[in-house]
Amino acid sequence: MVASISLMTLDHRQHHLEGIRGGLSVLVYPLQYLVDLPFAIGGWASENLSTRTTLQNENSELRERQLALQFKLQKFEALESENQRLRSLLQSSSRKWERVLIAELLQVDFDPFRHMVLLNKGGTDDVFEGHPLLDAHGVLGQVVHVSPLSSSAILITDPSHAVPVQVNRNGLRTLAVGTGEEEYLDIPHLPNNADIQVGDLLVTSGLGLRFPPGYPVATVTTIEKDPTEPFAMVHATPMAHLKRTREVLLVWPAEEGAE
Repeated sequence: MVASISLMTLDHRQHHLEGIRGGLSVLVYPLQYLVDLPFAIGGWASENLSTRTTLQNENSELRERQLALQFKLQKFEALESENQRLRSLLQSSSRKWERVLIAELLQVDFDPFRHMVLLNKGGTDDVFEGHPLLDAHGVLGQVVHVSPLSSSAILITDPSHAVPVQVNRNGLRTLAVGTGEEEYLDIPHLPNNADIQVGDLLVTSGLGLRFPPGYPVATVTTIEKDPTEPFAMVHATPMAHLKRTREVLLVWPAEEGAE
């Protein structure tokens, strides 16, 4: 005991054991590092997982916000070219807003004879048969079957579907009929002298009371006129991104007099 105390006293005064301690600390450090490594990795993984989850939530919120903003903006081109006569004709001056609900696609069916999608919204979300369906760029179709938690919608390119439209430039009314092809719609029964041009924007007319007026449907891409035929052959390309859309909008037409 006396020897130990003497040794400690000698080390305190002359620091003879300082080198030994330094050598031992170098030898022990790898062991300390290995002991602490699992805790360090766990903390790093937890922090990164939390950061990733936060970023995913923020991205989802921003995507939904962007979709809602694009929905509001897509009507501007139609509204800019409307005049008072057309607004009176469509009785749309009081239709200042529509209620919307964002839904996700669960399944897509592009069979040549059936263009359908399955949505993750249904009767519990007030979805109804005939419910208008849009994406951020234009009209997609309408709901044809509703179950409590999901619903099925037919796309505007389905051969059995037709949308009442009008030429945004001059108000000429017609129909946009599905062809079974994703790239184009037929615009039938237009006389050869009809005022329609390549590049014309076709928007919903509001007739039929299914689709709110003024939403983009398609752009005229080809016009063929045969003097021996009474009607021109007119094709248009849908504005909606039928192949790429994953989130869509279900729209409730505004009530008359709604502010």
